[in-house]
Amino acid sequence: MAVFRPDDDRLAAARSLLADLGAEAVPDPMLAVEPTGERPREADYVVFTSKTGAELAADADWEPGAATVVAIGPKTADALEAAGYAVDLVPDAFSSTGLVDLLAPRVGAATVEVARSDHGSPVLLDGLRDAGAAVHETVLYRLVRPEGAGESATLAADGALDAACFTSSLTVEHFLDAAAERGIRADAVGGLNAAVVGVIGEPTRETAEGEGIAVDVVPAEATFEALARETVARLDSR
Repeated sequence: MAVFRPDDDRLAAARSLLADLGAEAVPDPMLAVEPTGERPREADYVVFTSKTGAELAADADWEPGAATVVAIGPKTADALEAAGYAVDLVPDAFSSTGLVDLLAPRVGAATVEVARSDHGSPVLLDGLRDAGAAVHETVLYRLVRPEGAGESATLAADGALDAACFTSSLTVEHFLDAAAERGIRADAVGGLNAAVVGVIGEPTRETAEGEGIAVDVVPAEATFEALARETVARLDSR
C-alpha cells in the first residue's frame, strides 16, 4: 500500500500503523516542507491547519497573546499543546469546511489569522470573510515534491500496487507529476484504478476523480488512521 506522508515521524507512524493492520507500506513521500521563516500575526483568532504549521510557529517562538487558538484537528491540536500552547477550539469535521462551520458564527467583525502552507484551500479564507471577519493568511511553509519521488507510480503502472492512501490534493498532483516525468502517467492511473484508492476529504476526491482516478474510500473522519483502517478493510474485503 502506497503512502505519501512527509519523510518524518508521520511516515514512520504510517508504516507502523499499516504493519499493525497487516499491510505492507510502500513509503513514497510526495511532500517535503520548505519553511518560509514567517510567523503568525496577532489576531483575535489564530487558525492552524497542520501539525507542521504548529511546530514551525513554536520554532519561531510565536506568542498567542490573547488570541483564541484554533486547530483543524486532533493531530494539530496535539502538536500545539506539546509546544505549550492552549488550544481553544477544534471543529467536529477536520477540514476547511469544518473550520468555517465552527468559526462563522463567532468571528463577525473579528480579526482572523490563518497560518498554513502555500497550498491551503480558499474555502477557509472565503468562508471566514463571508462571515464578516478580517482575514489574513501567513504562509509558514511551502510544500514541494521531493527529488526521486515516484516509486509507487512505477509499481502502479506495473500492476504491482494493491492500494494507495492520498492525504491531500497535492499528493495526488505530485504522484501524477512523478508518473508523467517517468513517462507512465496513463499506466499509473490505470494501475490505481485496479487497486484500492483511499483519500482524505472531498477536495482530494474531486482532484483524484478529475484526473481519472477512481476513489474507493473517503473516511468520515479526516485522519490518516481512519483512512488507513478503511482502505485496508476495503482491500481485505475484495
